[in-house]
Amino acid sequence: MVDIQVKNLTKFFVIGENLLEGFSFEVQEGECVAILGRNGCGKTTLFKILTGEMDYDDGEVYVNPNKRLGLISQIPRFPEGYTVEDVLRSAFAPLKAMKRKMEALERAMSQGASQEQLREYDRLVTAFESGGGYDMDVEVDKISNGLGITAAQREQLFDSLSGGEKTRVNLARLLLEKTDVLLLDEPTNHLDLNSVEWLEGYINAFKGTVLTISHDRYFLDTVADRVIEIVDGHGEFYSGNYSFYIEEKQARFNLQLKQYEQEQAKLKQLGYTVERMKGWGINNRTLYRRAMSIQHRMERIKKTEKPKTEKTMKATFGEKDFSGDVVFEMKRVAKGFDGRTLFSDVELTVEGGERIALLGDNGTGKTTFIKCLLGEENCEGKIKFGPTVKWGYLPQTIRFAHPERTLYDTMLYEKNCTPQTARDRLGAFLFQGEDVFKTVGNLSGGEQSRLRLCMLMDEKINLLILDEPTNHLDIASREWVEAAIEEFEGVLLFVSHDRYFIEKFAERIWHLEDGKIRDFKCGYSKYRSILDHESAVRQPAAVAEPKVKKEKPKGGTKETEKLIRRLEREIEKQETAIAELDTAIEGAAADYQELTRLLGEKEEAEMVLLELMEQWEAAQEAL
Repeated sequence: MVDIQVKNLTKFFVIGENLLEGFSFEVQEGECVAILGRNGCGKTTLFKILTGEMDYDDGEVYVNPNKRLGLISQIPRFPEGYTVEDVLRSAFAPLKAMKRKMEALERAMSQGASQEQLREYDRLVTAFESGGGYDMDVEVDKISNGLGITAAQREQLFDSLSGGEKTRVNLARLLLEKTDVLLLDEPTNHLDLNSVEWLEGYINAFKGTVLTISHDRYFLDTVADRVIEIVDGHGEFYSGNYSFYIEEKQARFNLQLKQYEQEQAKLKQLGYTVERMKGWGINNRTLYRRAMSIQHRMERIKKTEKPKTEKTMKATFGEKDFSGDVVFEMKRVAKGFDGRTLFSDVELTVEGGERIALLGDNGTGKTTFIKCLLGEENCEGKIKFGPTVKWGYLPQTIRFAHPERTLYDTMLYEKNCTPQTARDRLGAFLFQGEDVFKTVGNLSGGEQSRLRLCMLMDEKINLLILDEPTNHLDIASREWVEAAIEEFEGVLLFVSHDRYFIEKFAERIWHLEDGKIRDFKCGYSKYRSILDHESAVRQPAAVAEPKVKKEKPKGGTKETEKLIRRLEREIEKQETAIAELDTAIEGAAADYQELTRLLGEKEEAEMVLLELMEQWEAAQEAL
């Protein structure tokens, strides 16, 4: 059954410049489809058209009228004084209305009931029960816990929340509404890692239809059945997740380029033949007619368009030489607010070349930790930097002292450079033409991050500190930032919820939880394996404590299925890592020290794989 069908959709904001042009696709019931494309290509506009919030200029749009459709980017206005709990409970408005009717009937029947009243009451009770009326409290708790909405936050006024917090609460409300078709516009942007993983499990178990816009590549790999990319107003279709899309897109590019080059070579050769035959045919009409025949054939040849290559930003971080071993060290560092300890007794040492990810749930104090390190916040304890250390910092929230200035003037004043240098540096970051005369205050979040990076990369630094560096960037911009960071040889310390980014760069992980920082001297995959193993060890003990037989909780099977899927993904990753180590071992056969190190790593990786397999078998038995 088709849930969404779009035929020859056209939408323009400026006459003659179509944002969407002849765009067609359909989505079957139960599919999870990712909508990709550069910022500004029309993804959010498409969602607004599907919900009816925005009109379109031509084409046909069909959304199954028997399905409830919800869009996460829309945050409805709620009455003044509404708490987060009120907003969450508003998802059950139809059930609440049903309950009021039941209560009114109960009062009316207390003095005696007619057959018609009894039939109506039975109908309402059945509908209320099948709609989940008796499970409302359980559902609110389950969704809130999964998305990290605490009991204290549920008591707060909704209007007092930040934009990110409102988005998270609205996502919870949408999930509670039991929507049949979910339109998710950047659903992971304001979620921590645990919440993102919970959402992935929810979507994978969701029986409805999902369209999602996301720049989180790990998320897309986990949930997407297929990909639709919007390119120049048209759709390009890929029958797999993000990793499949990347490989297939490159294969299509290579094929199109090869066809284009072969056609150009053929046309060039034919053109050369035509010119020669025309010259010979001045006094020979037969040769001239043959030349014209070849020319007409050239015109009829269907020409392959030359594939476009994406514009890339060409810049690297300026680097300052570092001498010495210790970049910085922290001794008994502690910080708290209003009687709450964010972290205490922090003892850490960082040496040259390290790449460290600072991870933890939202609100644990990661950004405060960074500010304490840089001296922007006071804290207890001692922080000492090496004598030649110079750091650069990209904060989570970008602010400019003079938002009224243009990009061009900002570079001239703040970087004290020549007009040509300002133009060149901005151009390297894809701020070209009239873009340089935009005011800084009118830039999008992603553009502001890009401008701040442009200014930061000019500085000579050997310690780079990034707080959510990919948060407002599209996939192309994220890949460019990653390419620039790969070239940087200094120390990297970053906060991120982008697992693709963490997986790529983290060689050491600091996990901030319950006021303590645990130091994992390993990459992200091994770190997750360790945490999963610890969780699996704790779970049997927790189950063994109660002596009274408990009723099996609702949704237990789904939770087990989600655990199995996650373990299968981890097992696949671990097997890939072992295969890569095998290849490296073969190449290091002549280097005894390197061979010894690699064999030790392989032994550790195989132990982790064995633990994951045991957990998978236990989960299968439980299922």
